[in-house]
Amino acid sequence: MRTRLFATLLGLSTLAFQVQAQNATYVVEADHSFVTFAVVHNGTSTTRGRFDTVTGSIQLDQAAQKGQASIVIDMNSINSGSTGFDEHLRTKDFFDTGAFPTARFESSAFTFEGDRVTSLSGTLTLLGVQQPVALTASHFNCYANKRLQRDVCGGDFEATIQRSQWGMNFGIPGIPDSVRLEIQIEAIKQ
Repeated sequence: MRTRLFATLLGLSTLAFQVQAQNATYVVEADHSFVTFAVVHNGTSTTRGRFDTVTGSIQLDQAAQKGQASIVIDMNSINSGSTGFDEHLRTKDFFDTGAFPTARFESSAFTFEGDRVTSLSGTLTLLGVQQPVALTASHFNCYANKRLQRDVCGGDFEATIQRSQWGMNFGIPGIPDSVRLEIQIEAIKQ
């Protein structure tokens, strides 16, 4: 009786450990994580920019097909390749980084195909306004990083948003309302 009880308890504790071990925390890796945008400039060329500083964490349970993400974007890290344009983007015309130095994307609605994340829906807080955004994964993969000796997961996620939803109306219609977002994220398992 005692042996059977001990075996049952040992089995339950092993099962609990396995279930708990499947849910992992990943911290955004700065060298491979960026948010970029693209918008047509007055009907001519496409203007692109990138936010160089992205931080945050992701909870991922591939077995249960669940996840959570909290991604913070440093709006002052804007990099369009033009210092003058970057300065204009930081003004109240666009990102108003003096009043809103960060933007945040949060999600707890991950969609999976097998163990691969295919999309996630969440809330983008920009200029103090929260709006829903659905991101589609064009790539997603997890691998064992030999240099770091840790697992890394990440991918490329994209969406098209209407910037006016966040109150960014400068230049419309010459500068279109539609903005293409691309979020490149890699995160290291903790």
